[in-house]
Amino acid sequence: MDLKQARIAVLIEQQYQEMEVWYPVYRLREAGCTVTLVGPEAGTSYPSKLGYPAKSDKAAKDVNANDFDAMVIPGGFAPDFLRRHEAVIHLVRTMNEQGKPLAAICHGPWVLCSTPALKGRKATCFFAIKDDVINAGANYVDAEVIHDANIITSRKPDDLPAFVVALMKAIQGR
Repeated sequence: MDLKQARIAVLIEQQYQEMEVWYPVYRLREAGCTVTLVGPEAGTSYPSKLGYPAKSDKAAKDVNANDFDAMVIPGGFAPDFLRRHEAVIHLVRTMNEQGKPLAAICHGPWVLCSTPALKGRKATCFFAIKDDVINAGANYVDAEVIHDANIITSRKPDDLPAFVVALMKAIQGR
């Protein structure tokens, strides 16, 4: 798939990690992708860990997996809030069932832990949630980026360049 045709959902909620939202958003937009910020509610301004706002374009309940070609799940503490919303979990679960790229960084795999997405897959994450990722059925690997089938994971903001490159390659490979 040409990146200029790709439609990407970036999940947002309060306490997101700034770089893990904005670095992928801007890189994907520069590549020509249509990027939609999806939160639990539409039009809500969600503050980052440092208070920087990200306004949701759409509510998870108002979109479906067919609206997107891939998804970014950033870290910070936002994943702990995101996974409390059934519409968010349903969207992630359905995109995984469709084999669409799901790219989760840092604490982002917490959202994947609430779905069957990690079962039998290699994955990485921020070390503090390693046990959660393993208990969700993943084979944990401490690496900059892990790409297993449709699941792309990274550990921390320092891994963002490799993370976004892996996501872009996965989109182009569809």
